[in-house]
Amino acid sequence: MKYKKTTLKNGLRIITAPMKGTQTVTVVAMIGVGSRYETDKQAGLSHFTEHMLFKGTKKRPDTIDITGELDSIGGDYNAFTTNIATGYHIKVDYKHLENALDIVSDIYLNSKIDSKEIEREKGTIIQELNMIEDVPMKKVSDIFYQLLYKNNSLGRDIIGSKKTVASFKRRNFINFTDRFYKSNNTVICVSGKFNEKKLISQIKKYFSGMKKGKKPKFEKVIEKQTKPEIKIKYKKTDQTHFILGNRAYNHSHKNRFALSLLSIILGGNMSSRLFIEVRERKGLAYYVRT
Repeated sequence: MKYKKTTLKNGLRIITAPMKGTQTVTVVAMIGVGSRYETDKQAGLSHFTEHMLFKGTKKRPDTIDITGELDSIGGDYNAFTTNIATGYHIKVDYKHLENALDIVSDIYLNSKIDSKEIEREKGTIIQELNMIEDVPMKKVSDIFYQLLYKNNSLGRDIIGSKKTVASFKRRNFINFTDRFYKSNNTVICVSGKFNEKKLISQIKKYFSGMKKGKKPKFEKVIEKQTKPEIKIKYKKTDQTHFILGNRAYNHSHKNRFALSLLSIILGGNMSSRLFIEVRERKGLAYYVRT
């Protein structure tokens, strides 16, 4: 797949990847902020902000105005938060590309972040947190990162805690978006069927008004581990879930691709060595992966 990078005067980066043989197009707005950029008191704010951006804008006052418009054009849409980024994505028929750009830019730049909606959404996120706690297969990953990164921001749960989620006020969200939701900290990715020249013009129309900001900073990881460590969390269930891991190459190391290949060989699919040995031959577990 061929792709092209274009940078606007305000620092906004655009990645375009045209695809033949498809009648759809996907737009992703990525912001360079996630849980890694939060302080202890802000834990979960990136994820909470992601939720709030679907709660209404000046042009589309309520959630139903946003989701209803997307549903009316057959859009497939969602958002996600990681420890390093937050993304908002929409997939539509190529004829509705400008609609998608209009909507994603509107929620990205003009969200009301209403105080009443914040209080209501706290309950939703706390229930999401409870859901994760009730699914050991998901929770075990959080425990592993807590052990790996200790008190570093990478060791915190992306969703935050009940205490931090309950503490957030409107000013926290306004200050957060004013600091991080900047043009030079944003990437717009478009893949599928589109006219390159027309697309760039449309993105300029909806995003050129964004302002630049300072480069975000995060807490660096200092590795102090000198011996094997273990972290256990007991929960009354019928199964035990565990992760065995060790430090390896960072994400920019030249050998990271070899490590990814090794991961596939060991536990990446149903013919992998661990899957065959642990599940197929010994019947010890339902799932095993790397």
